Amino acid sequence: MDRTGLSTLLSPELLARLEKMELVSRKVFRGRMKGERRSPRKGQSVEFADFRNYVPGDDLRFVDWNTYARLERLFLKMFLEEEDLHFYALIDASASMDYGEPTKLRFAVQLAAALGFIGLVRGDRVKIETIGQPAKQAAPVFRGRRSLWRMLDHLDSLKPGPSVSLAEGIKSFCIRNSGKGIVVLLSDLMDKAGYESALRYLAARDMDVYVIQILSPEEFEPDVQGDLRLVDCEDADVAEVTVTGPLLKRYKETLAAFVASARDFCARHGMSYLLARSETPVEQLLTGYLSTRGLVR
Repeated sequence: MDRTGLSTLLSPELLARLEKMELVSRKVFRGRMKGERRSPRKGQSVEFADFRNYVPGDDLRFVDWNTYARLERLFLKMFLEEEDLHFYALIDASASMDYGEPTKLRFAVQLAAALGFIGLVRGDRVKIETIGQPAKQAAPVFRGRRSLWRMLDHLDSLKPGPSVSLAEGIKSFCIRNSGKGIVVLLSDLMDKAGYESALRYLAARDMDVYVIQILSPEEFEPDVQGDLRLVDCEDADVAEVTVTGPLLKRYKETLAAFVASARDFCARHGMSYLLARSETPVEQLLTGYLSTRGLVR
């Protein structure tokens, strides 16, 4: 990483725009530490929010005695509670992600860096996880603006690793992380065993789940023809095919059906879905779809 130019992941111009954003959860979670965001729940911070009637058992320290002196009625003062948000970026670093120009993994890492930086600026608790990470291996936790370089160094170090099934990897993630918060899965969802059982693990957790399926331009428009011997990059399975116009048409129909199925599955299980092309500028993704769907504002 060249620190004189900040990072190859986040340009100075992008960082300036990201500083004005914040991550937003559609759910209310209780954080482990006080953060910088206001919670819809009422707590005991220093900022006054409202009154409510006193009921037996309430803490008398929060009774407004000035109001009682005027009205001879007991009211309890309520305050805004500030809480931290837990943000998890779960990156698929399997061999299939090391494909395309730029690679799907590089795009996933850059998007995780952008979202992570937004969290750091707002005092959120940020964790970067990878599918295939051992269940007992804790991922580093980043918090505060000073953690930016450590987070970027960690993300820059991520390389394609041994292939692990999506279900096994996400199950391991859920075992490692019992907390609540926002989790963004960055994956191509390409697994011969399917993605359904994997995503069910996330749907069963009380988390705000975003599934971002990343595909490369070459996967949308494959530039291949003639007789080919195809080797699966993950399990070395071999297939010999003759690429023709009708075969390419059937491939595109199959890909469209695969994408539509993933989108429908996420919608039925309360998860937000986005199909992203790996050549899409990260800023466009953040200010467009992810802003519209409420992950950032």
